[in-house]
Amino acid sequence: MPKSEKRIVESLTTMTEMIMPNDTNPINNLMGGNLLRWMDIAGGICAGKHCNAYVVTASVDHVSFKLPIRLGDVITIRAQVTRAFRTSVEVYVEVFAADIKGDENRRCNEAYFTFVAIDDDMKQPIEVPGVVALSDSEEKRYESALRRRELRLILAGRLAPQDAEHLKLLFTEQA
Repeated sequence: MPKSEKRIVESLTTMTEMIMPNDTNPINNLMGGNLLRWMDIAGGICAGKHCNAYVVTASVDHVSFKLPIRLGDVITIRAQVTRAFRTSVEVYVEVFAADIKGDENRRCNEAYFTFVAIDDDMKQPIEVPGVVALSDSEEKRYESALRRRELRLILAGRLAPQDAEHLKLLFTEQA
């Protein structure tokens, strides 16, 4: 039996880090692996709060590093659940960077993570609460999550392309 629904704001997670020398590559930019680790942590906290359970990372959608994040910058990572499925949730994670004074604030990265909720024995997936989208941007991400999920399943070999009903709609709907 599915659990009750939760509003997106209930699990919204914000994490802040300062970029130190140990986090950077030889040209003093944040290493991508360190950023992905922090994004995964923020996304996992968000998913765990939504599911009220332990969660494990199931997938990360395409990630590109749009702008460099420099030594001494302060990054803010914001994670929010976009949609819940039976035992998994999709979490949108975005990254902003600024200097220590808060100047030069810029959006540097974004990605969608999928987490699966597991039981307290950490062995079996469990059902997760649904998502209530309230704002227009929340509703837009909520609706498009079905297409992103189908694409992930196709790429993982778990769904045949011809069975991706929501993706097909992108190509058959009239403008």
